[in-house]
Amino acid sequence: MRSSLEEVSAPTISTVGELRASGHVHKPLRTEIRDNLLAKLAAGEDPWPGLHGFENTVLPQLERALIAGHDIVLLGERGQGKTRLLRTMVGLLDEWTPVISGSELGEHPYDPVTVTSQAAAATYGDDLRISWRHRDERYAEKLATPDTSVADLIGDVDPMKVAEGRSLGDLETIHFGLIPRSHRGIVAINELPDLAERIQVAMLNVMEERDIQIRGYVLRLPLDVLVVASANPEDYTNRGRIITPLKDRFGAEIRTHYPTELAAEIAVIRQEADLTAEVPDHLVEILARFTRQLRESTAVDQRSGVSARFAIAGAETIAAAALHRSVRQGEDEAVARIVDLETAVEVLGGKVEFETGEEGREQEVLTHLLRTAVAQTSRSYLRGLDLGLLVDAIEAGSMVTTGEQVGARDFLTGLPVLGESDLYDQVCDRLGATNDGQRAGAIELALEALYLGRKIGKDTDGAETVYGS
Repeated sequence: MRSSLEEVSAPTISTVGELRASGHVHKPLRTEIRDNLLAKLAAGEDPWPGLHGFENTVLPQLERALIAGHDIVLLGERGQGKTRLLRTMVGLLDEWTPVISGSELGEHPYDPVTVTSQAAAATYGDDLRISWRHRDERYAEKLATPDTSVADLIGDVDPMKVAEGRSLGDLETIHFGLIPRSHRGIVAINELPDLAERIQVAMLNVMEERDIQIRGYVLRLPLDVLVVASANPEDYTNRGRIITPLKDRFGAEIRTHYPTELAAEIAVIRQEADLTAEVPDHLVEILARFTRQLRESTAVDQRSGVSARFAIAGAETIAAAALHRSVRQGEDEAVARIVDLETAVEVLGGKVEFETGEEGREQEVLTHLLRTAVAQTSRSYLRGLDLGLLVDAIEAGSMVTTGEQVGARDFLTGLPVLGESDLYDQVCDRLGATNDGQRAGAIELALEALYLGRKIGKDTDGAETVYGS
């Protein structure tokens, strides 16, 4: 979302009379979303920028639900992009929409729904003042927690208004909650099953009759709001649940999933990771493959899932390790290398839930799966390249030292001399490596591939790793 609403100019129309003269047409929220979605699809424009891996599964279902005008609940394990998907729906709203100036619920000037706005419309007629609301302001999000109250979502009597002299029977004493305040907009509730069941009951009228009930007040507000929600299937059936009447009121229940293709997994990491140093493509691919290996492992609790945030945090961690090394070693370029992957495993293990029978083996499982990911990636980059000369040099007694605090230049100068061979250049060309940091990372991948292929040995002692015979 934009950080400042002033970046885009709002229309200058300021009264209802001017609005009518302009030919403006009021559309119900669902019609507005439907028309904008269909217009984007007809123009070949992507309505869901930044979402990867859902193109043939989740997004078509979501688009059909929105065209049908349904409220939606997304079911999926953690880190599958549910919240991002909900927030992207904002792009289907009109960029600017008129509202009655000062109205508590942001009502359309043609359709006032509260007593106060109706009185203002009757008093001022075509001179009724209007303001313009940006679509970012028409999206509200609430993380469901057990302490969420009916007042938070629906509303309650405001004691301050009563203290000002209004009587308890006066509708103007009501303080509206999040859902009424989202009138003519989208309200998203994350982790819906965590809402207490009595709070879910309070939502039933909003979802079906499109009105609200607050204490003993006789109140009928024709709310125009799209309710969307997310839920983890595990919470859905165990820790909490969506009560059956509320579940029935959602027109669409859509299952999300982790990326099914490696390319989509890589795209998510590249898009979301905030990197403080360069992380070459082969390392991002290793992290993506590592994450996918964890999702397929029988040692990992797959009901909990392995979030996309795992690989994103991994990329950020190895970038930080590279920057840390470059500053301490006085390097010009901060480039992550294979040796930095161990730092990621050390700090990310807590983000994975293991099966009960795997207690004590967590580090062993992580190390094994990381090595598998490195082996798969090295094959994809170095397939067909003969590394025999490097193996021969190491078997003849040469050793290569690397480590968290071994600079790229020191690593490169410590490599065995291979005579007239351009093997190192071939390895670097395969990985598109040009500067010292990239070249060191490329050759380190080749050495690790040889070790995993049992062609050479490796000894790790604290901060240093030595490749030898």
